[in-house]
Amino acid sequence: MPELPEVETVKRGLAPAMEGARVARLELRRQDLRFPFPEALADRVSGRTIVGLGRRAKYLLVDLDDGNTLVSHLGMSGSFRIEEGAASAMPGQFHHARTKDEKHDHVVFHLEGQGGPRRVVYNDPRRFGFMDMVRRADLAAHPFFRDLGPEPTGNDLGAAYLAERFRDKAQPLKSALLDQKNVAGLGNIYVCEALWRSHLSPIRAAGTLVTPGGKPKEKLGLLVASIRDVIADAIAAGGSSLRDHIQTDGSLGYFQHSFSVYDREGQACGTPGCGGTVARIVQAGRSTFYCAACQK
Repeated sequence: MPELPEVETVKRGLAPAMEGARVARLELRRQDLRFPFPEALADRVSGRTIVGLGRRAKYLLVDLDDGNTLVSHLGMSGSFRIEEGAASAMPGQFHHARTKDEKHDHVVFHLEGQGGPRRVVYNDPRRFGFMDMVRRADLAAHPFFRDLGPEPTGNDLGAAYLAERFRDKAQPLKSALLDQKNVAGLGNIYVCEALWRSHLSPIRAAGTLVTPGGKPKEKLGLLVASIRDVIADAIAAGGSSLRDHIQTDGSLGYFQHSFSVYDREGQACGTPGCGGTVARIVQAGRSTFYCAACQK
């Protein structure tokens, strides 16, 4: 499933084509994805102007000029692509850098604006993605968002905050980081990478990074910095492109080639002077990759 850096990459790729554009028509080629589309979604979006694109955790947010926000989740195989050309052209006649099977093109934004007409197409072979419409003013209270913790790249995530969340917790550190109530948007891949960078074991109790008085230990500050760095590096690299993920221009991300531990079971640890080997264990049904020699 695409993680936060992938969704951020999609948002940044779509923004030049969508922000400020008018939706001449929203075309829905089926009645549902993972869930049914909201009632009259096509009519509610058609004719509206897109005033901005945003992201919260792994959700893409399309803000409209009437105060509504179209919320999109990519699921396991969802992707967007931008097609330049007249909206009257037949499917397949639009130029895009990477062709995907058009029978899985389920949602099409027919856009008008500076630079001429274009289409933004949502393709999802497995249909695990979904879209919903929420009043912008109600986003924070919506069930998708109301229990989410701070963004891993935002100012609200700090060592003191995590110390408050982790105090006296016997929960494994990796599981605590994957809990979206603690940190929003962190996924399996980048938690593994951040823990390796901070030399922390995924199986140690989260509470061991907090003093008896509730203060963060030095290692917790290092963990926060590692989380920020690994997310920033992944976004800069264009996201991971595991399995079906593609960027909006059709090109693949490549950060997976820079992974230090994820999916590297049996390979040498990259920490200088470590000499250890990357191991794989299963935690709560998810694969965890780490080096027991240097992650304590």
